[in-house]
Amino acid sequence: MKNAPYDLRVDSGGDQFAVSGPTPRLSWKPPSGMARPGGYELRLTVDGEARPAVRAAPGRHRFLPWPWAALRSGRQVAWQVRADDATGPSPWSEWHTFEVGLLDQDWRARWISPAEPGDPGHGKRPAHTLTTRFEARAGVRSARLYATALGVYEAYVNGERAGTAVLSPGSTSYDRTLYAQASDVTAAVRAGGNLLEILLSDGWYRGQVGAFRLPAGWGATLGARAELHIAYGDGSRQVVRSDETWTSTRSAIVRADLMDGQTTDFRGGPGTGRPVLVDQVEAPAIDWSPAPAVRVVESRPALRVERIGDGRWIADFGRNASGWIALSDLGPAGTRTVVDHGEHLGPDGDLTTTHLDSVSPDGQPVPFVQRDEAVSAGRGETFEPRHTVHGFRYARLRRDGAPLDPASITMRVVHTDLRRTGTFACGDDDLNRLHEIADWSFRGNAVDVPTDCPTRERLAWTGDYQVFAPTATRLYDVLGFSRKWLRSVRDDQLPDGRIANFSPDGRRVKHHLDDRLAMMTGSAGWGDAIVAVPWELYESYGDRDVLTENWEAMVRWVEWALETARTARHASRAERSAEPLPHERYLWDGSFHWGEWSEPKPKAADGTPVDPIRTDPVAWFMADKGEVGTAFLYRSTSTLARVARVLDRTEDAARYAETAEHVRDAWRTEFLAPDGRTTGDTQAGYVRALSLGLVPAELRTAAAARLVELIRAAGTHLGTGFLATCDLLPVLAHTGHVDLAYELLFRRTAPSWLYMLDRGATTIWEDWEGVDGNGDAHDSLNHYSKGAVIRFLHTHTLGLRQSPGSVAWESFEVAPIPHPSLTWARGTHESPQGTIAVEWRTTGDELTLTVDVPSATTARVVFPDGTAETVATGTFRATRPMPRAR
Repeated sequence: MKNAPYDLRVDSGGDQFAVSGPTPRLSWKPPSGMARPGGYELRLTVDGEARPAVRAAPGRHRFLPWPWAALRSGRQVAWQVRADDATGPSPWSEWHTFEVGLLDQDWRARWISPAEPGDPGHGKRPAHTLTTRFEARAGVRSARLYATALGVYEAYVNGERAGTAVLSPGSTSYDRTLYAQASDVTAAVRAGGNLLEILLSDGWYRGQVGAFRLPAGWGATLGARAELHIAYGDGSRQVVRSDETWTSTRSAIVRADLMDGQTTDFRGGPGTGRPVLVDQVEAPAIDWSPAPAVRVVESRPALRVERIGDGRWIADFGRNASGWIALSDLGPAGTRTVVDHGEHLGPDGDLTTTHLDSVSPDGQPVPFVQRDEAVSAGRGETFEPRHTVHGFRYARLRRDGAPLDPASITMRVVHTDLRRTGTFACGDDDLNRLHEIADWSFRGNAVDVPTDCPTRERLAWTGDYQVFAPTATRLYDVLGFSRKWLRSVRDDQLPDGRIANFSPDGRRVKHHLDDRLAMMTGSAGWGDAIVAVPWELYESYGDRDVLTENWEAMVRWVEWALETARTARHASRAERSAEPLPHERYLWDGSFHWGEWSEPKPKAADGTPVDPIRTDPVAWFMADKGEVGTAFLYRSTSTLARVARVLDRTEDAARYAETAEHVRDAWRTEFLAPDGRTTGDTQAGYVRALSLGLVPAELRTAAAARLVELIRAAGTHLGTGFLATCDLLPVLAHTGHVDLAYELLFRRTAPSWLYMLDRGATTIWEDWEGVDGNGDAHDSLNHYSKGAVIRFLHTHTLGLRQSPGSVAWESFEVAPIPHPSLTWARGTHESPQGTIAVEWRTTGDELTLTVDVPSATTARVVFPDGTAETVATGTFRATRPMPRAR
């Protein structure tokens, strides 16, 4: 029996409903009852009126360009699709609905700003309420509120919050990109008088940025813009817009900063309204985000609340997360509750955050603070600070003279509401826990943009996401989330082509090229995200347009790196020869690189770790990192050639492919010895060289053997850092050392992943010994990049990976590599073609493997004994003998 196409989607985000621009792309999954659909028919209604049906060619079920006339603002759209083959059509799919946002050219509302009589400074400013009243008639059929802000805002109609999204309008590079939100407020509008309010705070626009808590540089004045469109049953319409008639008052939120926290004094009544300021800000054109909304995705009660002294309690929520605490018991009127948030408890059982303190570039200490405060009015209020966000597992609550009801404390988990697409489980509880904490760590850092940690910096570092993106695509649908972030990466690109270290870049390095941070911009492995992430999205989702929209930025980045390689030399090579050797024009060694970053620290005689950066920062800064730089230059240049081929840019493809060969040859000349050893002779160097194809075939065995020697010399411990750890286990498996890969995976002493578990980690740490043997914390305890190891669980333990050259999982391989201690593994991946499911179990000397292959897909199944079969659509199950253990 034929099934209908399913999972219809448009490439847009939204809160209560999908909201698009005028020409959204359409995607769906092929029906499971057809192996190869011959084509598709689509039909559409706009505001209830049918449009002519259209045809889509076979295979065009992903990102179909909008096949009808462009849509206008506010249109409510429904569409469905059916497939056909030689035997006839399938049933029609279910209807999928979305709405068109208020397009930029149709906005008539004015930008309004609060009247601010004084400025207490960044991190200390209050939130303001912008207000208007309006009359509505009976018979409201629908009401849509379109709103945005320079700052973080919440909108209310008659006291009811509009939508479920939080931290709106999100983190963007506000000089180039601003997104609006649409909410259905029909139920809140009533006949007669109505109140429309916007609660506005500094947010990402004007608040503090980074570990040093410096003010964001997007603008000095907050702003909001809103239009409420009301449609009546008789066909008439009414629009309420932000304009000069609105008023501004200071809200009960007397302090609001995304990083430091929020203070709300519920005793204060509404102040005297002042006229708003009008058109005091400059803003880019309003657009609609491709990413899902940021929401409260989960509420968690405290697992334990312990009193640690007079008026002090510690609440433990069981795991590190991003969000805030909702507190329904505020005590009698005048009671002040102070809530400090953190990741770790000291030996005395009290909260400690000293491991997150920083020192500013001028040597001033910057203590880490995440503090919310609430002052009760005694009216049964609930405190929920939605104008800040924290990373924490523990909260210390303090109040004098009033008890605390533990049941009143709830953690709200807050992040982008990503749709899960991948699962994994196996017969080892430790590996399941490792998968869980890595997954959870990424979620806690997916707060509108991919941050490095939800505590100290909260910056969307390019290096972190390019490391983790291939894992993220296995866990969640991150296409829209990533496209939104990549737009900020392009927005922040420096005039010379360099990519900012993090985006959105509130420091605005592109306008401050003499800044210290600008001098540390343009690093290999970080800026390369502009090439690596779009390519990963293309391979995983088949989105060719993501390559098109990033092509110019990719080229500018790679050309800057190539020009830097040609014109700048590391001092050590200048000492070697006054004139550059011929191959040096392709060595990227003369500009700043972060390098491998965060490798396990060496130990002093007393066992304390030695940080080479703090010990001698000048030596670290000046060290030759050309091996890393040139390796990534090869990767990005060769990837750019592949991108050019996809985009039918034949000449560019040939030119960059040839350039990549020159870069690879230069790397081999400078950094690879005839015996297969690298000049750096580090674990990370061998992993990088082998994973990127820099080592010629005849030397791969020797290079891999040297990698094994280094691992054994370290007591069978890994020695990789930020950039290479994600590839360590796959490289070992692909070079015939799968036993060692599993040995490292199951290692329990530091540095290792399971050491984190044994020390109580609920998220991945920044430092390999984030909590040392004495119980002291170091650096961030929620830094997801090293969690990329769990991709190995999907691709090797489970054995599920795309076939080489495949796009959007049109073909895949299942080649499990079981460990003797594992008797089973199972997992799924919701691919663009449909659900792939894999399960294997061992019984005695046999392995039974089951694979579900979705429609329009082929699979190659490789058993551990080396036998292989090609499988078409449907369920495949077979049993084969296990090879004898070595």
